[in-house]
Amino acid sequence: MIAKTPPPPYFAVIFTSLRTEIDENYSEMATWMVQLAQEQEGYLGHESAREGVGITVSYWKDLESIRKWKAHTDHLLAQKLGREKWYRGYKTRIAVVERDYEFEK
Repeated sequence: MIAKTPPPPYFAVIFTSLRTEIDENYSEMATWMVQLAQEQEGYLGHESAREGVGITVSYWKDLESIRKWKAHTDHLLAQKLGREKWYRGYKTRIAVVERDYEFEK
């Protein structure tokens, strides 16, 4: 599903990851993080795909909303477990969306 975002400007957090072979509770935590992110002030939506490399892009109203999400207690736990068990590596990028356009049938 493509996220329905407001008119720019807004921010995108691009999380690109490589998984380990460990699957223990990963799906449950990923589901919980999506639910929790959706409850955060400033959250605008997200998109995610995985085929070898995982990419999740979440959209936010402002940098302060992103900072608060990064520091959320449950998100901090997910980050810790990700480094310990689920990810071989990851990179997070934060970008300003200055323009967007779409096509839909």
